[in-house]
Amino acid sequence: MPSDSKIKPLSIAISCVLAGSLFQVHAQDAEADAPTADEKSERIQIIGSRIRTDGLDQAAPIEVINASVAASQGISNLGELLRNSTVAAGSNQITAAASTAFVTEGGVGSESISLRGLGANRTLVLLNGRRAGPAGTRGQVASFDPNILPLSAIDRIEILKDGASSLYGSDAVAGVINIITKKGDEGTINFNTSQPLEEGGESYQLNGTYGKTFGRGSFRVVGDYKVQQELAQGQRSFFNCAERYLFDPTTNERVDPVDPRTGSYHCNDLLWGHVWLYDYQGDGGNVPGGAKAQYDYDGNLGNFIPGFATDPNNPDFMVTPPGWFPVAYDRLSDSVTNADHPFQDLETLIPKNELMTVYAQGDYELNDTTSLYGEVLLNRRQTTTNGYRQFWSYKYNEDFFAGDPLSAGWTGAQWLSPTPITDHSGDKITVDYRRFVAGINGDIGNWYYDVAYQNSYSSGDYKSKLIYEDAISPYNFSSGSCVGETTPIRGVPCVDVPWLDPQFLAGNISPEIRDFLFGEQTGNTVYKQQSVEGFISGDLFELPAGFIGTAVGFQFQKDSINDVPGEETLRENTWGQTAAGITAGSHISRAVFTEFQVPLVRDLPGIQALDLTISGRYTDVSSYGGDNTYKAGINWTIVDGVRVRASRGTSFRSPALFELYLNNQTSFVGQRNIDPCINWGQGVDNGTIDPRVATNCATDGIPRDFAGGAISATVTTGGGAGQLEAETSISETLGFVWTPDFENHDISASIDYFNIEIFGEVTNLTAGQILGNCYISDNFSTEPLCTQFDRDPVDLRITNVRGGYLNIANQVNRGVDITLNYATDTKFGRLSATYQHTRQIEAASQLFADSDPIDRTGQFGSPEDVGNLFVGLEYQDWSVNWIARYTGAVSNEQFVSSSPTYRGEAVKLVAAADAVVYHTFSVTKDFADAGLDVTLGVANAFDKEPPKVSAGSSVTRLGTSAFYSQYDWLGRRVFLNMSYNF
Repeated sequence: MPSDSKIKPLSIAISCVLAGSLFQVHAQDAEADAPTADEKSERIQIIGSRIRTDGLDQAAPIEVINASVAASQGISNLGELLRNSTVAAGSNQITAAASTAFVTEGGVGSESISLRGLGANRTLVLLNGRRAGPAGTRGQVASFDPNILPLSAIDRIEILKDGASSLYGSDAVAGVINIITKKGDEGTINFNTSQPLEEGGESYQLNGTYGKTFGRGSFRVVGDYKVQQELAQGQRSFFNCAERYLFDPTTNERVDPVDPRTGSYHCNDLLWGHVWLYDYQGDGGNVPGGAKAQYDYDGNLGNFIPGFATDPNNPDFMVTPPGWFPVAYDRLSDSVTNADHPFQDLETLIPKNELMTVYAQGDYELNDTTSLYGEVLLNRRQTTTNGYRQFWSYKYNEDFFAGDPLSAGWTGAQWLSPTPITDHSGDKITVDYRRFVAGINGDIGNWYYDVAYQNSYSSGDYKSKLIYEDAISPYNFSSGSCVGETTPIRGVPCVDVPWLDPQFLAGNISPEIRDFLFGEQTGNTVYKQQSVEGFISGDLFELPAGFIGTAVGFQFQKDSINDVPGEETLRENTWGQTAAGITAGSHISRAVFTEFQVPLVRDLPGIQALDLTISGRYTDVSSYGGDNTYKAGINWTIVDGVRVRASRGTSFRSPALFELYLNNQTSFVGQRNIDPCINWGQGVDNGTIDPRVATNCATDGIPRDFAGGAISATVTTGGGAGQLEAETSISETLGFVWTPDFENHDISASIDYFNIEIFGEVTNLTAGQILGNCYISDNFSTEPLCTQFDRDPVDLRITNVRGGYLNIANQVNRGVDITLNYATDTKFGRLSATYQHTRQIEAASQLFADSDPIDRTGQFGSPEDVGNLFVGLEYQDWSVNWIARYTGAVSNEQFVSSSPTYRGEAVKLVAAADAVVYHTFSVTKDFADAGLDVTLGVANAFDKEPPKVSAGSSVTRLGTSAFYSQYDWLGRRVFLNMSYNF
């Protein structure tokens, strides 16, 4: 962007005309900043084009978000501001909370933005028109993390809502986000806080910024410190208890089992205090099918359920020490199964984040035609999480198979899997990020040029708590004490773990045992990105309709990643956690591009102006090869205030470094989560299994009553270097813009159709997808996916699954964006209203060429409709704002069995949610004489909770609530922002 500060008002005004920004409240300010006649000849560069023009008739669909209004919405971070835009709100986004619940690219505490739900790797983020390198931890770092830049440094954000790979590079598939920092002569000290009315999730932020213009130059510095306090799972009622949420299909009354110990619906989270039983008695035994042995910690289980049946004459009968009861085998025993440990309430939902940032930028005019500029960004993020987890061993009882004297009191024809719980789980992440930019721009005659060097560096330490593999697995099915032995990897003296001690199972673990079982390790991830980019723009020659504008440029970029996991991970000594090797790799991208803007027609009936824009790019990536992309757009002004715009472009995205070079990672997954052949015969009887799956399971020799394996399957995932091909895509838009000229009323409207289709998309198949697509294949005997896993020849369990990155068939996202703006002067002040809406028509993916497309439109995480309404009223030095954010109704009912049951009883599952609207109200008072303005407001004013859904509803849940980024997790909160300007 040009460095001349006097261009800024024009840029803002143009942006508002182009986009009708959702957050453009201060309409009179935009009017006051409107360009004068002299300024109209001034040329600037708008996102979506490298050609500098007056910008007032930009063809590309652009949304502009003014960062200054975030305070009136209770928003204090860039990620949340971007996620609220409808171009992002229609898909589930990676938030810091999601990174604690799932393994996400970028590691714990990181965030990313995915436009149109097409993935963060397909959304390009620019900072002042130049790339901002990735930040994060572990081997899958590839995306910009909004945590690195505070809102205090940002003036506005421009979002290009169609593909632009021909201008900006291969990762601009879904669009481009350009973050533009503040300039100008001003200083501000700002304090911001958000306080939920329930404890947990508070945030505090203090920042200062100062800018100065002097002679031929200017500079601005920003310092920002922010703390986001932890929100623990137990601090919100809708997350702290995973009720089954079942209903009678006839009466619609709740039919969850009620825990007689509390009188409330049973919480069915992580089981604790149990010994899993593997029974070999056959018919007539005393272990109910599927039962676990649970210790009677409160001494009252006998009041509610029967104990194990006894028969002194039957040596195969299960016999336990006193105090053990069978649970989790029928409705009654379900109601007293321990599955709501106090550790759970302390588990992190939103992690504690501490962010420290320094940003500086400056420019200096060497002469009237040449300027130097530079930027420095330094950021540190520290993220802390707390967790809890199960772990387990396998033991003989006292007298079965080889027998184990440490299992005293446990006899019968069984072997055991004690499953204790521990709070030794969590992470501490420190990511240091720095970015430097140096550039030169200026004029050569009537031509403008800009050349810049960018260097970004992210170094992240990830410290995690672990359980040692060599403290457990070598001693599974042991036949006595291990005292006197040393562990095979650490070489420390072995300690007999009291696996069957009820207190140990409940998480009350002695210091000696903790030291033997538990440890910590630290890994480090370094991601480097360097780039040199330049272009020159000007007019070639004049046609009857005007000058042909052009831009020609180049880009050179080098990316490298080096992820070194902790010592125990590298030597595969972590129990129940992902193991991985060192992920290291680099590639170099070289590109040249050109763009032409051709005025075709002027001042004809029905064609006031018709312009053609075409651009092309050739990119060569050292890890893949080269390819061409292009884009063509039409901008047709029919009459004053009525315009049609359209474009079609292509792109290709070479695989990211982690997609190529991710070293083999191993993880563990339960058999029941991935094996479609478990109890396939019952599925046939109930009509709940695809006939093809049943047939293929039978063909594979799986018995119809196969109960599944006991031991988790090992899943290996690695990069696809040498096998992956680049993705290609097509992006199309067609839009209509209406900007009538009504006296005393400012009105504008736009509607844009978009269609983006990606071919050969790079994705990582999960273990469930591999097995599911194997057994549903019409060509089971030759299906390639069936070679990606192994079954044990004895018990038929899944032993190993080999995943990894590969090219799938395609992904499609198409829909319509609508923006409406209205502003007028009233006797109560200036009234402004903006509504923005996105309707998804299709959000589908097709795994393989012969697979049926799966359209997720209207499902949880991908609502058909999202919208934002912003209404503002300004009177003198007061302003009042109302923001309403709309998420449409969603349903996953198509994935639910037509006749669901619970313990043999018909039930109705909730797998849908009504539309939800979140309201924010705020009032701002400007104390102009004192240089102070104060904003006070309330977000989620009506305290809307996330929708409740049933277990087994094919909806991702936390507690009883749907867990997707469209829903608010904090509840009603009050926010305050105070700014002192000097």
